[in-house]
Amino acid sequence: MSRRRYVARGVPGGYRIWDNRGRRWWGDLYQLCPDDLMAGLNGGADQERLTALLKRTRAQKR
Repeated sequence: MSRRRYVARGVPGGYRIWDNRGRRWWGDLYQLCPDDLMAGLNGGADQERLTALLKRTRAQKR
């Protein structure tokens, strides 16, 4: 298995997404672990699916 590019890391207050290639945080702070978003980011590059996952994850945050 290859090394994943994006991983969710626990930080105070929730979870953040770490970009291993860019070596920086990606996206917002999430209260719940965004497992489906992580699978979408590490899987194929389907832009429409990623946009829908981001919108749904941000809506859960509110």
